[in-house]
Amino acid sequence: MSKFGIGRRRVNRKRTTSVTPHFVAHKEMARELVLARLGHFNQFYDVSWNRVAIRNTRTSWGSCSALGNLNFNYKLLFIPRDLADYVIAHELCHLQEFNHGPRFWALLAQVMPDYNERRTALRALEQSRELTDHAIRSRYYVQPVQQIERY
Repeated sequence: MSKFGIGRRRVNRKRTTSVTPHFVAHKEMARELVLARLGHFNQFYDVSWNRVAIRNTRTSWGSCSALGNLNFNYKLLFIPRDLADYVIAHELCHLQEFNHGPRFWALLAQVMPDYNERRTALRALEQSRELTDHAIRSRYYVQPVQQIERY
């Protein structure tokens, strides 16, 4: 075989997609949860964002872009509400402080003094393997949208 790949056999790999039936079924419910909680926390921060996207990511609960776009994992529906609130408030704070410096953590602590305990609990949940797609489909119960908005 040459360095240009002549003579190599091509391996057909099955492409995986993040758009699973489970994601499609729960995406809008996750959007309702996120928007309701963003509205709640924004009473304290009074910031504006550009777009909110709900995604099926493997390693991230949420992110904030320099353009003011907020991205959240749909699996926030399946974790305890106080941990989902931590993720949502965390990303909202990035609209004011785009780093994890002392001012960022002080900003988060204004509405969530126990943020560090929530952060630790979220990391423990990630390590427990209870958030596999199979576990989510078989064990966790999703509240109807009308119950999510007012918890």
